[in-house]
Amino acid sequence: MLRIAVPNKGALAEPARGILREAGYLAGANVRDLVVTDEANDVEFFFLRPRDIAIYVGSGTLDLGITGLDMLLDSRAPAKEVMRLGFAPSTFRLAVPAGAARTVADLDGRRIATSYPGLLDDFLSRSKVQATVVRLDGAVENAVRLGVADAVADVVATGGTLRQAGLETIGDPLLVSEALLIRRAGVGQDGEVATFVRRIQGVIAARTYVMVDYDIPAELVARACVITPGIESPTVSPLADPRWSAVRAMVSRDKVHHVMDELYELGARGIIVTDIHACRL
Repeated sequence: MLRIAVPNKGALAEPARGILREAGYLAGANVRDLVVTDEANDVEFFFLRPRDIAIYVGSGTLDLGITGLDMLLDSRAPAKEVMRLGFAPSTFRLAVPAGAARTVADLDGRRIATSYPGLLDDFLSRSKVQATVVRLDGAVENAVRLGVADAVADVVATGGTLRQAGLETIGDPLLVSEALLIRRAGVGQDGEVATFVRRIQGVIAARTYVMVDYDIPAELVARACVITPGIESPTVSPLADPRWSAVRAMVSRDKVHHVMDELYELGARGIIVTDIHACRL
């Protein structure tokens, strides 16, 4: 039986449950369950603190897990990235009181508070900055105001919380993070793991693409197929009127309106866009 770790709280929790449900797992699972055995799919899910997941997977206790790239790198656990999942984006950034510093080099000799000491230590080492890392558990925004640090390093989505604390970010992000699927060392990419990964990939693809159907004069089919090449090739079918053909193709969701405009200008009519709930590419 495959054993998989799932975040039980925070920004990762609900999107993780959502992608699993769309992939056919967790049917009827209660959001407060700590462990769910999905007998139909021969998978056991463990709902854990997001920061602990990389440790469990890296130690070999669990086979797969969903966590953030920031948490994986901060843990320094020997877990391996399988794939990016496309949700819970964030950045790891340095912040100081307004005007206190302009560059990372200005923090040399200063105190920096963070709840991600592994990430910060690695960054300071690469940057050759000698700073004292103040390790805190949880929110660090008030560390400067309370006098335990001169700057903070934290994972942020919009930076609003930092601004409320009177801080401003400096320099480029230390890390750009998102949710990802990880595996323990030694887990193969076949069998149950391959099935799970294909299902998740199918959900991501279904979220990324839509299906476009349209009618096009037969003499314009070749030009239309350049606009909608599909994945392998579009489906082209004859209509009752031999002067027209029907075309079906997958199109990137974020480009679909531009594609519809191009098709209409070319001469396509009856252009219909539908969602894809699941697929295998």
